[in-house]
Amino acid sequence: MTGSIFLLPNGTWFVELAVVVIILFFVTKYVLPILNKSIEARQEKIRTALLAADEARAAAAAADDERARLLQEAREHAREIVQSAQSLAEQVKSEAGGRGQEEFDRIVAAAQDEVRAARQRAIDEASGRIGEITFDLVAKIIGREVDQNAHQDLVREAVAALHVEAQKG
Repeated sequence: MTGSIFLLPNGTWFVELAVVVIILFFVTKYVLPILNKSIEARQEKIRTALLAADEARAAAAAADDERARLLQEAREHAREIVQSAQSLAEQVKSEAGGRGQEEFDRIVAAAQDEVRAARQRAIDEASGRIGEITFDLVAKIIGREVDQNAHQDLVREAVAALHVEAQKG
């Protein structure tokens, strides 16, 4: 009955144990070192990749900081350019306004001079004509010829009165 009790070791059990021990020896002696080398190589690759990723992350952060710094510098430079352009525009505007005012004043002064000259010419022409008209009128009213010297005195008085009147106006 010993054959029917499966818990008692028999010859096959010892053979199976020997095969398992041989397989374990073979696996630990030849297969495990190869697997360990592969695993260690894989671990080293992963470690290297992680280090490279950390370095890349640090480089990206540094590049991002540099980009932000350059962007800030560019913004400040743009603000300076805009401020300079606005200042130059104000300066050009004020200079143009000043030149325009000077030109306006010059034109007004020239026009006033022309008006004065025209007024003086009109007075001179009128005074000459008044003398002639007055002389003719006096000659007709009196009916005789008036003394030329008296006539000249009357004309001078009339011209002086016109000059005084023109100076007031």
